[in-house]
Amino acid sequence: MSDPSEFLLTNARVVLADRVIERGYVAVADGRIVEVGEGAAPERGEDCAGELLMPGLVELHTDHIEAHYMPRPAVTWPAAAAVVAYDGQIAVSGITTVLDSLRVWREEGADEVSGEAATLAVAIDTARDAGLLRVDHFLHLRCEVPMPYAVAQTEELIHRPDVRLLSLMDHTPGQRQFRDEAKLRTYYRGKKAGLSDAELDALFAQRVAFQAAHADENYRALVELARARGVPLASHDDTTLDHVGDAVRDGIAIAEFPTTPEAAAGLHAAGVRVMMGAPNLVRGGSHSGNVATVDLAHAGVLDILSSDYVPASLLAAVLRLPEVAPEIDLAAAVRTASKTPAEAVGLTDRGEIAPGKRADLIRVRDVDGVAAVRRVWCAGRRVA
Repeated sequence: MSDPSEFLLTNARVVLADRVIERGYVAVADGRIVEVGEGAAPERGEDCAGELLMPGLVELHTDHIEAHYMPRPAVTWPAAAAVVAYDGQIAVSGITTVLDSLRVWREEGADEVSGEAATLAVAIDTARDAGLLRVDHFLHLRCEVPMPYAVAQTEELIHRPDVRLLSLMDHTPGQRQFRDEAKLRTYYRGKKAGLSDAELDALFAQRVAFQAAHADENYRALVELARARGVPLASHDDTTLDHVGDAVRDGIAIAEFPTTPEAAAGLHAAGVRVMMGAPNLVRGGSHSGNVATVDLAHAGVLDILSSDYVPASLLAAVLRLPEVAPEIDLAAAVRTASKTPAEAVGLTDRGEIAPGKRADLIRVRDVDGVAAVRRVWCAGRRVA
């Protein structure tokens, strides 16, 4: 195969959607998978030395782009350069499709990324148009429902063709992820070092007031915006059966990080795909004291993994999942970070190694539980 758009990967452990070929090959042409075979390849190709060949990972919820844009509180990096650096980290983590999660809210006096969603969206366009991005980027609008400007900011962005998901978030003190206000205080002391108890009291009181004034109206407006544009909806930090009922009523497609076993079970039973954090699995539990990812895996209600705040955690969690939850085999574990998330946001052309699918592929070496991404192809183009 002398044409660079055509290549053959041989002698690999090929992870299909439903099983693993212990020794097989994959042929690619024009950015698509054209053949998957078992045993020796029909001709010479790139020898994968028995390493794993997996579909490129699909990430639906990572706000790590903001860490590149604002590497320290109130310190911003040039936006397009931040996007390119972030894209490189995503690629070498084995992620070939990413929904860049942008916080759609503004808070006066915030010393973190606040109200910068439009700036980052333009920067992504700039980097994409210049041919500087390695992987496929879409947008996930993370809407903080109680914030006064949430609907207006969403209206500015939701018309973009790359918007693939809108999540409805509410981080008001005393509920959902932060039912225990003490944990929220610990979180904010880490994020906003130096705030006194009195200053935190004022901040929390403002958040509660915003919820009372805006949450109900904003919630309905955001749901209608998403429906009008055909954008899938995600709930966030569902905790109670009332939250489950709201999600089902409003046609929620994905439940991000439910905090209790009963909420996760109810959502899954209703056909809502349950997403949990890969860092939660790798670390052995939630940093907020909520339900552990592995517990939901044992219960059979884990559908999607997300790297959240550590891009490399997605691959690590996929490979760890069969070890900590033996009822889930490697093919099923890989589906949680490839086929299932892709389908959840309508990207049915990728997410598995099968003829006709995009040639989004990663070659992975796993030694004693430590995984290294050796090669990455996005639509048949080698990008790492």
